[in-house]
Amino acid sequence: MKPLTPGRKHDAPQAPAASELSCEVCGRMPEPTKARLTLANVAVMLPIELVVHAAVVGTHLPYAAKVLVLTLTATILVIWVAEPSAARMLRRWLHAPALRHRSRLGAAPALWRARTVLRDRPGSLQKLTQSLARLDTNILSIHVHPVDGGVLDEFVLSAPGELREAELLRALRDGGGSDPHVWPTTALAMADGQTGALSLAARIAANPEELPLAVAELLHARIETSPDTDTAAAATTAGPAPATDGSVLRIPTAWHGPITFSRPGEPFTPAESARAHRLAELAEILAHRPVSSR
Repeated sequence: MKPLTPGRKHDAPQAPAASELSCEVCGRMPEPTKARLTLANVAVMLPIELVVHAAVVGTHLPYAAKVLVLTLTATILVIWVAEPSAARMLRRWLHAPALRHRSRLGAAPALWRARTVLRDRPGSLQKLTQSLARLDTNILSIHVHPVDGGVLDEFVLSAPGELREAELLRALRDGGGSDPHVWPTTALAMADGQTGALSLAARIAANPEELPLAVAELLHARIETSPDTDTAAAATTAGPAPATDGSVLRIPTAWHGPITFSRPGEPFTPAESARAHRLAELAEILAHRPVSSR
């Protein structure tokens, strides 16, 4: 979904410093390319070699002594002066390919998953889209979940690489969204939801015991096995409604007992609860079907 209004352009990010390429563990810089390292060494060593040769050749030392002095002097100057000077003075040029690659990575769009509650009235989504457009943020996909007091919209956003979580949250609030949440995500979030649900249903059809893992994958939730969680959580046990606090969901199974899922900070919607219960019904049907009829 394209932004409805032209976005505000961000200031160009500053080029990364060469020191940012150093290893966080050992502090060493990456190895530069051989061609650049050779050119840098030649550029630093050539003046030194010319000066040393001019100074030694003009002396009246024997030939063997001149060769010895030139060899020792040039070797010491190259090891202790030329190579360190080249690495220090030409460091940015030596690592220019790696710096360009890092700049491209820093400027690449980042994917975010966002959720916010909007009022269910005309123009609400347009206002939110315009707010995101001012940050050059594009809506790639949207899923709408009806909830009490409005609709819960779930987005996959493509935002500039330098954009931070706080800026996205502020844009969602400015666009009329309430209780917004954002999470970094990957291209897997763009997978078709219906296809994913059908794949999980086929997985349960092959093995009904896969129900807990399949529901956890469908809802991006955690399976709760602690009895304390089950007793303390105000969750439903006989219908597709989410838990009272919204972050805990329990689905009943006739052969396994209730299975509890939690997703702190991201309440389950009625639609998600209905999908989980439907998968439980499928698993129950298949679990009680005679083996000969499968």
